[in-house]
Amino acid sequence: MLLFNAVVLSVLVMLILSVARVHVIISLFIASLVGGLVAGLGVSGTMVAFQDGLAGGAKIALSYALLGAFAMSVAHSGLPRLLANWIIKKLRNADESNSARVARSAKWGILGGVLVMGVMSQNLIPIHIAFIPLLVPPLIGVMNELKMDRRLVACAITFGIVTTYMFVPIGFGRIFLHDILYKNIEEAGMAVEGVVNPMAAMAIPAASMAVGCAIALLVSYRKPREYEQRETSFSSNDDKPVDMKKVWAAVVALVACFVIQAVLTKLDSEADPLLVGALVGLCMMLGMRVVPWQQADDVFSGGMKMMSLIGLIMITAQGYASVLKASGQIEPLVQQTSAMFNGSKSLAAVIMLVVGLIITMGIGSSFSTLPIISAIYVPLCIALGFSPMATVALIGTAGALGDAGSPASDSTLGPTSGLNIDGQHDHMRDTVIPEFIHYNIPLLVGGWIAAMVL
Repeated sequence: MLLFNAVVLSVLVMLILSVARVHVIISLFIASLVGGLVAGLGVSGTMVAFQDGLAGGAKIALSYALLGAFAMSVAHSGLPRLLANWIIKKLRNADESNSARVARSAKWGILGGVLVMGVMSQNLIPIHIAFIPLLVPPLIGVMNELKMDRRLVACAITFGIVTTYMFVPIGFGRIFLHDILYKNIEEAGMAVEGVVNPMAAMAIPAASMAVGCAIALLVSYRKPREYEQRETSFSSNDDKPVDMKKVWAAVVALVACFVIQAVLTKLDSEADPLLVGALVGLCMMLGMRVVPWQQADDVFSGGMKMMSLIGLIMITAQGYASVLKASGQIEPLVQQTSAMFNGSKSLAAVIMLVVGLIITMGIGSSFSTLPIISAIYVPLCIALGFSPMATVALIGTAGALGDAGSPASDSTLGPTSGLNIDGQHDHMRDTVIPEFIHYNIPLLVGGWIAAMVL
C-alpha cells in the first residue's frame, strides 16, 4: 500500500507534527527517523544518511546568518526608518476625506512592492529571498497601522518568487527550466531543448498560481487584522535624527551587494553569490562607519539571531532530504503509483502531480525534486502518449508543487523570517497553510489542464 511507503509516511509525520506546533526542526528530525526505520535503514543507517546531508545546508545557513547581520546594519543606518516614517506621516497627516484613500494606497503599495521584489529577486536582481530581511521587518510597524493581514504579504512574496522561476527562463528561472528540467528530460530520452518553448509550456500552471494569488489578496485576507505594536530592532524612533551620510553609505553598500550577486550569478561562479555579497556589504558598512566598531558585535549578533533559525531549518531539511534519497523508496513510490494508471492519461497526470507534491513537501526544494522524478516520469509520459510540451508542463509543475507550502522550503521560511520579527506571525498557520491552500491546489488543477490540452 502507498500509505506504508517510507517517503509517504515520513512526509505525513512531518506535516502532522508541524501543524500540531511541534518545532519544524524537531518535526524534520522525527520524520527522518520514521522514514529511515520504515525503509529498513535502521537507526545507525538513518543517522549516517542524516549527518551526510547536513553539510549541504551549512553554506546556506552561513549565508543567511550574514544576510541577517547585513540587514540589521542597514537598519542601523536609518534608511528603513526614513521609508517607514514617510509612510506613517502620510497616514497620520491625511484628513478624514482622503485618509481611507491614503491607507488603501499605502497597503497596495506595500503589497505591490514586495511582489515586484519577489519577481525581480529571481531574474533582474537574482538574490532569491535575500531581499526579505532588508525590506519587510522595517515595514512591520506600518503594516500594523494599516491593520494588514500578514498572511496577505506572505502570499504576495511567495507568488513572486515561485511563479517567476517556474515561468520566466531568466536567472533562477533559467536554472530551473533549462539547466535542471530540460537537461533531465533530455537525459531521460525526450528531446525538448529548442523544440518546446518553456514559457508556453508553463503558462497554464503560472496562470493558476496567479488565480490563487488573486484569491488570497482580494478575498481570503482582505479584511483588517489587529496586531500589537511591539518594539523590534527595526522599530522607528522619531526622536533620534537620521544621519543622511549613513543612509547614503547604506545605499552604496546595498547596491554593491546586489551587483556582486548579480555578476557572480551571471558568471556561474562556484562562489556562493549570497555569501560573497553579504560579506562585502558588511565590510563596507564597517569601513564607512555606518556601524561603529564598538557597536558592531551587538548589531551583527542581533541580525544573525534574526536569520539563524531559517539557517538551522535549512540544514535539517538537507539532512532529511538525504534520508529520503537513501531510503530507496522514492522510485518504488512512483512505480507503485504508475500501476494505478491503467492506460488513463487523465489519471496518470493527477497521480504524477500528487507524487511530485509529496516529494517536494518533504525535501523542501523543487530544484532537488526534478532530477528525482524526471528519470521515471519521462518514460511514462512517452508510453502514455503525452506530447513533449505536455511532458514539460507536467514534470515542471510536479517539481514546483509543494515549494509554496512546505514547512522546510525557503519560499515559506523567508517570508516567515521577515514577518515574525515581533513574534506575531506563526510559520505553519500564517505562512505554510495559507500558501498550500492558495497555490498548491490551483497548481494541481493548472498542471493537470496543461497536461491534457498541450
